[in-house]
Amino acid sequence: MKPVLSSDRGITLIGGGTVEPRHLAAALALAPAVVAADSGADIALENGIEPLAVIGDLDSLSAAARGRLGDRLHPVAEQDSTDFEKCLLRLSAPFVIGVGFGGARLDHALAALGVLVRRIGPPTVLICGDDVVLACPPQLATRLAPGTRLSLFPMGPARVESQGLRWPTTGLDLAPAGRIGTSNEVTGPVRLGVNGPVLLILPQDRLNAAIAIARA
Repeated sequence: MKPVLSSDRGITLIGGGTVEPRHLAAALALAPAVVAADSGADIALENGIEPLAVIGDLDSLSAAARGRLGDRLHPVAEQDSTDFEKCLLRLSAPFVIGVGFGGARLDHALAALGVLVRRIGPPTVLICGDDVVLACPPQLATRLAPGTRLSLFPMGPARVESQGLRWPTTGLDLAPAGRIGTSNEVTGPVRLGVNGPVLLILPQDRLNAAIAIARA
């Protein structure tokens, strides 16, 4: 599939959910190219930003945004994927930072996390509330400040061999409706070996580290 947008820098992808100004500023500082998922274009315009492209089924995009961004609209009519997935499949970039994919609509947030853990498209990190979240790679070696909160949330049956965490996960069977690995804490250099679909969640001020992990 030919990309709708190719960038040699990071892309900020704006969804139609709640977007806090501080999250948008943090994303733009690292990923200055802006793409919107459907009604995320309205949020972009409200913040004085004209997205380079708007991708999705466009069922919730305002008439005003349609008129202003007509030549940048890339409708995808099929309903077998979310607008978030439609966007990631059509972007080429070193990484993507997503904002506006959480907030008031829990169903939308869960759908976005389901896409994220499937590792579709460029390496992607979502900013959600006070956290950043990404698909945990099969092998991870990183250094984070001792005391940093680190959560591992399984999106299916999973195992995580770990070093450098206050509560080791090695040998544990993880599952969404069983044992999970949230609110752990870094004690030293972190090494993880992951078998299964797992989300890695860090504090929002560790966005740079999350991007480095996603790109590794």
